[in-house]
Amino acid sequence: MVKKDAGPQLNREELLQMGIRAAKDGNNDGARIFFEQVLGQDKRNERAMMWMAKIATDNKAERKKWLEKTLEINPDNLQARDALKKMAYVRSATENRTLLMFGMVVGVMLVLALVVVVGVMVFNR
Repeated sequence: MVKKDAGPQLNREELLQMGIRAAKDGNNDGARIFFEQVLGQDKRNERAMMWMAKIATDNKAERKKWLEKTLEINPDNLQARDALKKMAYVRSATENRTLLMFGMVVGVMLVLALVVVVGVMVFNR
């Protein structure tokens, strides 16, 4: 039996460009397939890793994973470093807001408790 030729194999750059086009068109699932093919051929492809991070918009853990992998390959990648710093800043700001709100709630509860205690003391005179 003779195998039919499936056509020419796409090279990494062609796969990468197709993935980029798909990502820019909003087709993240399609883009992910192309970038995975690139990374299957070249596990150290920094551009594919950065695009994988870029399309991981709904999954912060996945985004962080790809940014960290990129920095393992190239510790000087400023784009990956800046993106991780921004993620840490946003997480820290969110945590700080939560702590501030908790502190305000506790403060209001303490003031209310003080008002009740003073009211009871005045009422019982």
